[in-house]
Amino acid sequence: MNEQQIKGKLKEGAGEVQEHVGRALGNEEQEMKGHAREQEGKVEKKVGDVKDAADKVQDAADKAVRKP
Repeated sequence: MNEQQIKGKLKEGAGEVQEHVGRALGNEEQEMKGHAREQEGKVEKKVGDVKDAADKVQDAADKAVRKP
């Protein structure tokens, strides 16, 4: 797991908590902010997933080039 994936997962979790707390308190603004933060975290995690996959492809390509 890379740094961006971790940050995204943490942001997603924090947003989910904020959304639930806002809902429990009847605070629609906090609920919406939490939902937005959760979605932002999901996107950030997906970007990290893509970077991780690209790194794996690069590693495989490097190994293929080095083989005699």
